[in-house]
Amino acid sequence: MHVHATAVIDPAATIGANVRIGPGVVVGPDVTIGPDTVIGPHAVIHPYTTLGPGCRIHAGAVIGDIPQDLAFKDVVSRVRIGARCILREGVTIHRGTKEASETVVGDDCYLMANSHLAHNVKLGNRVILANGVLLGGYVEIDDGAFVSGNAVVHQFCRIGRLAMVGGISGVGKDVPPFCMTRSGSVNTVIGLNIVGLRRNGFSPEQRQMIRACFHTVYREGLNVSQAVDVLKSRTDPLAREWADFISQAKRGICKGSFLGADEE
Repeated sequence: MHVHATAVIDPAATIGANVRIGPGVVVGPDVTIGPDTVIGPHAVIHPYTTLGPGCRIHAGAVIGDIPQDLAFKDVVSRVRIGARCILREGVTIHRGTKEASETVVGDDCYLMANSHLAHNVKLGNRVILANGVLLGGYVEIDDGAFVSGNAVVHQFCRIGRLAMVGGISGVGKDVPPFCMTRSGSVNTVIGLNIVGLRRNGFSPEQRQMIRACFHTVYREGLNVSQAVDVLKSRTDPLAREWADFISQAKRGICKGSFLGADEE
């Protein structure tokens, strides 16, 4: 372990092997920092935070501060960061609001500069947030999703697996798995993240099933309930993933607006 002379480390913190802590860092009590993690200058790790092994925390990040929520009553809640996550300059991640609740970041996530996770956010594995992304409370983002720069996501919204949210856009409804939203728009799906599907090893047959699900939801003139019934009638697990995701949408799903765009 290497700790800079100007860092302030509470004796009640647990620091793993081969951790490097830079100048001006503050680490509070009841913090656990996994082995091989590097913390850059002037980062602050507040109490009740756990960092997994192999993380890289860049300058000025603030992890585990109390939530910006008037309902918070000074209870013990936590932030839990998985393995090998990269948190760039100025990232902020806040604790849960309710007693024993958590804000959770999965493994291998990459949060770029000045992105923000409000209380009770849950990120899956390999999620990427570009610069300036703002996630409201209780937002959930599934594995492999990508949120582009300066996008904002409303409280309680969900973004499905391998979805891609366009830059400078607003999300106030759920984004189904594998879909793309239009940059500079609000709640607008324009097609499928075909490049992401290929990069993640989806076979031509799997991609065809995902296209069929997309057409059922967005191209066949069905309402949401009717589309879910059709999806549930299919035996393929990808169709079941679409059906389950849409069925659980409390805020509804983003509308389709294609304007001549080809979802393939």
